[in-house]
Amino acid sequence: MQKQSVFHSPLLPFLLIAPQLGIVLIFFYWPALQAVWQSFLLQDAFGLSTTFVAFENYAELLQQPEYFNAIVRTFAFSALTAGSSLSFALLLAVMADKPLRGAGLYRTLLIWPYAVAPAVAGVLWMFMLHPSLGVLARGLRSLGLDWNPLLNGNHAVILIVLAAAWKQISYNFLFFLAGLQSIPKSVLEAAAIDGAGPMRRFWTVTFPLLTPTIFFLIVVNIVYAFFDTFGIIDAMTGGGPAKSTETLVYKVYLDGLLGGNLGSSAAQSVLLMVIVIGLTAIQFRYVERKVTY
Repeated sequence: MQKQSVFHSPLLPFLLIAPQLGIVLIFFYWPALQAVWQSFLLQDAFGLSTTFVAFENYAELLQQPEYFNAIVRTFAFSALTAGSSLSFALLLAVMADKPLRGAGLYRTLLIWPYAVAPAVAGVLWMFMLHPSLGVLARGLRSLGLDWNPLLNGNHAVILIVLAAAWKQISYNFLFFLAGLQSIPKSVLEAAAIDGAGPMRRFWTVTFPLLTPTIFFLIVVNIVYAFFDTFGIIDAMTGGGPAKSTETLVYKVYLDGLLGGNLGSSAAQSVLLMVIVIGLTAIQFRYVERKVTY
């Protein structure tokens, strides 16, 4: 017989979920509605008066070439961050899933970076790759590479991609390892008996069975690259040099908090939310078709 929860009071289920609903309403939906309303307003430089301008902030924003440049930078940064973090996490998970001595210690060490705050991760990588003080930067210069992320925009992009991907590898590693351990060993043993080598077993058996995990992590990593990398960018480059690392989420901060243009900043945040929702919908519409359940 299937177990079923019985509530003696019809109000008890609502009381149990009320704290979570309150948190979601206060810290998500209310700020989102405030941002939408703020995007229709124009505020003076001193914040003393506001004027309703409807879609004027959106129209002005879409006429700025630098905004579209920020969109391109954000998409490129997100693709590089998600692709590199997923690839390395899958490689580490496959290696950690093998019966090795001290495998538990290796897995614990691989999980630790997820506990590091984004700003701290950015500072760590900035110290290692600082053009004057960084240990890794000295190694690059000894190889003949003129490494300078403070002046070279391409080097700055590589730097923030490395930090952001490293920060997310541990999260991806956890899910990949759980997915690998959930694959029945009998399926892999049957493929081995049929003569399939390790690489063939991985691409024909293991990888298809991991596609639900991969699809989930693609969605999560895209959202992470769009939103949660703000601390890394702020600690490492501040959007520079020459706006080469200014992504959409960081542009919202620059134009709103530093620039004082709250209406344009709110419009950017709304458009950013729409872009992320659209990307997620596209992934569920087309990428999920490749998933093997």
